[in-house]
Amino acid sequence: MQNFSYQQLFDFTKNILLKIGCSELHAQQGAEVLLSADMRGVDSHGVARLSGYVRLWEKGRINSNPNIRITHETPSTAVVDGDGGLGLVVAPYAMNVAIEKASKAGTGWVSVKNSNHYGIAGYHAMMALEHDMIGISLTNASPLVSPTFSKERLLGTNPISVAIPAKEEPPFVADMATTTAANGKLEILQRKGNPAPMGWVQDKEGKPTNSSNGVKDGGALLPLGGDREHGSHKGYALGSIVDIFSAVLSGANYGPWVPPFVAFLEPDPNPVGEGIGHFFGAMRVDAFRPADEFKSHMDNWIKRFRSAETTPGNNRVLIPGDPERELEAIRAKEGIPLLDPVVEDLTSLGEKFGIRLL
Repeated sequence: MQNFSYQQLFDFTKNILLKIGCSELHAQQGAEVLLSADMRGVDSHGVARLSGYVRLWEKGRINSNPNIRITHETPSTAVVDGDGGLGLVVAPYAMNVAIEKASKAGTGWVSVKNSNHYGIAGYHAMMALEHDMIGISLTNASPLVSPTFSKERLLGTNPISVAIPAKEEPPFVADMATTTAANGKLEILQRKGNPAPMGWVQDKEGKPTNSSNGVKDGGALLPLGGDREHGSHKGYALGSIVDIFSAVLSGANYGPWVPPFVAFLEPDPNPVGEGIGHFFGAMRVDAFRPADEFKSHMDNWIKRFRSAETTPGNNRVLIPGDPERELEAIRAKEGIPLLDPVVEDLTSLGEKFGIRLL
């Protein structure tokens, strides 16, 4: 394990993105989104993914100089075509469209097609906070998840993020996969050589397994809940909603047709849409009630939940966003820790393009 400063990793990531043909603005935006994941402790979606994006670019599956554009719109809605660009760039563009529409119409809703993996969902939802808006961010993803009662991989981890502003208290920021665990967490366990908790994965026969390589070996991730008795049908339903909003609504690929993030797997030769899909929402708080009044009540809501009586062995109740915010403060001071396999991967990537990591 080695620690790196934010600036070290930001500069390295930006320079790599410039090398693959991104504009200065897009390279900066992409690096910011990736590093936000590392700062918030979502290590599976940060710089550890950089070489994955580069491999997709090398395969011609990412357009590093896209013409991102609105293809259909109403006063409060839009469809954005990402032109095969980095999701790290396409998603902020689309979220800005949602925010702009909300500023005029009260709410803004944008569905995206022809994009790629967009990093952490929370980054895009949190863009709304500084505008006194509630932000919503959804995306579909590589089909690695089996619906309840199935052996087939038909859904992605399909995350949901909702960011809600407060006044004196930090914002409420929910950011979660609709599976029991995101695939990135399995990748971290694989790098460490550790097993997975039961309830995360099933093998290729549909039986529970604790192998962190279970998906690589032909198995599947499980919907939130793990099995029917623990509510996996609810996780399945949530993942399905994300898929439909992100892709069926926009014209992107959905279900088993979503292009895989890994470059060694080819997209389905008979796609039903274009690229990966996202969905964004922005709601102006004062479209419902005065913003200061709402934010004061959000403070009250947060304080009441923080003061809840705890169960034995637990000393506090967390508000969604607390762990990430606290880790961000630590990493701003102490740096971002990277596992040795990630450092080796980035070092190799840098050597390919003549860029030093250290």
